[in-house]
Amino acid sequence: MQVDVLNTKGAKTGRSLELPDDIFNIEPNDHCIYLAVKQYLAAQRQGTHKTKTRAEVHGSSKKLHKQKGTGGSRKGNIRNPLYKGGGTINGPLPHSYNFKLNRKVKDLAKISALVYKARENKIVVVEDLAMQAPKTKEFSAIIDALRGETRKTMVVVPEYDSNVYLSGRNLTNNKTVVLSDMNTYDLTNTGVVIFTESAAKMFNEIPAEEEAA
Repeated sequence: MQVDVLNTKGAKTGRSLELPDDIFNIEPNDHCIYLAVKQYLAAQRQGTHKTKTRAEVHGSSKKLHKQKGTGGSRKGNIRNPLYKGGGTINGPLPHSYNFKLNRKVKDLAKISALVYKARENKIVVVEDLAMQAPKTKEFSAIIDALRGETRKTMVVVPEYDSNVYLSGRNLTNNKTVVLSDMNTYDLTNTGVVIFTESAAKMFNEIPAEEEAA
């Protein structure tokens, strides 16, 4: 897959980059994408929900009245779940929603999401960003020149750069990530994926066994 390298103003530099077909030209697996997104969202849940059982609520443990001879039903104490202020039956308890997903499934999901972006022409390669200092206005101008009519963007850099990260941190519809931290949810939740030239070149450096994983 051949992609033009653009400058920070959105114009062609005259250079192009070959993205490997064994990553960007496979048949995408929708179910793997679904599982990866589901796992990501599940891991975001705190799982701190909790209700009190009849053993935990406040109230006397004394039996309300004798068992027989009242003409009424049998009753235990005031903490009975049937009474106002009583405990909850089978209420939620703190637990994790996260679940395990095989590495090969996660990798295939990420590659599949990239394939969809490539088919939609939503992958852009820009020359490496050299920010001398955090400048949100300057960074925003670069994104506007590259995103086209798409609202959401994700900038992928080869390694952490504090100036680049801080420049894009306050932009509402943009996310800046390191290539190794890129995940399926972010890919599916964005419009245009902007790779810096160095980040895009790293696809050609991935060993064949990792690409197939």
